[in-house]
Amino acid sequence: MTVTKSTVLAAGLAAALLGTGPAAAQQEPGLTPTSIKIGMFAPLSGANMAYGFDVANAAKMYYDKINKEGGIHGRKIEVVLEDDRCNANDLVAAVKKLVEQGQVFILNGGSCSAAVVAAKEYVVRNKVPLVMLNASGDGALYPPTDYIFGAFSISQYAVGGAMIDFAAKTLGAKKIAYVNHDDAYGAWNLEGAKADAEASKVDLAVESVNPTINDVTAPFLKLRAANPDALLIVTYARPAALMIKKAAEMGFNKPIILSVTGTANLSQLMQNVGGPDALKNFYFQDVLADLPGGPKIKWVYDMYKQSYPDLAAKPDHPQAYMPYGIPSAMSIVKALQAAGPNPTREKVLDAMKTLNFDSGVMAGPVVFGPSERAANKATIFIKFDGTNQTLQPGLYSSRWKFKG
Repeated sequence: MTVTKSTVLAAGLAAALLGTGPAAAQQEPGLTPTSIKIGMFAPLSGANMAYGFDVANAAKMYYDKINKEGGIHGRKIEVVLEDDRCNANDLVAAVKKLVEQGQVFILNGGSCSAAVVAAKEYVVRNKVPLVMLNASGDGALYPPTDYIFGAFSISQYAVGGAMIDFAAKTLGAKKIAYVNHDDAYGAWNLEGAKADAEASKVDLAVESVNPTINDVTAPFLKLRAANPDALLIVTYARPAALMIKKAAEMGFNKPIILSVTGTANLSQLMQNVGGPDALKNFYFQDVLADLPGGPKIKWVYDMYKQSYPDLAAKPDHPQAYMPYGIPSAMSIVKALQAAGPNPTREKVLDAMKTLNFDSGVMAGPVVFGPSERAANKATIFIKFDGTNQTLQPGLYSSRWKFKG
C-alpha cells in the first residue's frame, strides 16, 4: 500500500473522530498532553472569606500532593483561582471567566450555597462539570443534573435532620425550638428537620429570621414561650451569635445546639456572645471525622503546616472549615483517574456518579449515584464550654430523601 499525504490526513481525522490519541484530548478545553486545568473559586476576601479561603488552600495542597506523586496519567494539575466573595453576581462572573477565558476542563468551587446555586443554569447549559468545594448547594443538586456535584461538607437537608436526630436521641428532646433563615437555604434545612421531627415524634416550634436581622428579641421570646427542651439554631454566624447572647440574657438554660454553618471561629463566637457563661449548655454540629486537629484528621493539619508555614503561624489558621476542601479534590482526582489517559468531560462525569469512598476527613463517606448528587449526609456533635471541646458519641444524619 502506498502511503500518501491524503492517507495520513484521513487517518488523523478518523482517530480524532473516534476519540483516540492526543487529538481527542486536545478537543477538550483545559487539557494538554501534560496538564489538566481546574478552575477554582471561593470567597478569598470580604466578610465571609472564612467559609472558603482555607478551604481553597486545602484543595490546592491536595492537588500539589498529587502532582508531586506524578500527576494523573502523566498530566499535572494546574489550578486557576478566582475570588467569588460569597456573592452570587461575583460567583457567576468568576465561573464565566474561568470557563470562557481560562478554558478550564472542570470547575471546583463554591463555599456559599445561595451564591453557587446562581451558577447552575450557566454550568448546565455549557455542560461544564462543577464539583463544589464545601457549599451545600442543595438548590443546584436537587433535582439532580448530569453536571453538578456537591455537599461534600453536608447537604442542607441533612443539616436540619441531623440536628433533630441528635436532640431527640442524645438529649431526649420532645419539643424543639428551631431558628432558621427565611430564604431558600432555610427552607432546605427545615424540610429535612421536619422529616426527622415527624419520624422521632418531636414537636417543632419554628421561627425563620432574615439573615441580616439586628434584634432577635421577638423571635426568641416566641420560641421561649413554646417551652422547648432544646433550642436549635440553623443560621449563619451573625444571627446565631445574637440568638445565643439573647438566650443568656433571658436566663434560658436549656441545651442550645448550633448548626455547622453557625460559626467558623469558636473563639470569635465566645466573644460575640459575651463570654463563656453563654455557653454553659452548648453544642455545635460538625461534619469532620474527629475534633479539629484530632488524631483521625491530624494528617490534614500536618499537610497544611507543611504547605503554608507562614499562614499556619498566624492566629486562627488554619480556619475551621479548612479540611472541607480535601474531599472534593479527592473526588475530582479519583474521577480523572477512572476516566483514563484520554479523559473527556463526559467520562469524568460518568465516573463521578459512581464514587463511593471514605475520604478520611468527613464524618460520612462520599457517596454518589445515578440520581444522587449530595456527597455527605453524616454529622458529629461537640460540646463546647468556651474552652474545652468534648466529642459526643455517635454519628447523626437525616431521614430525608429526595422525591422526584
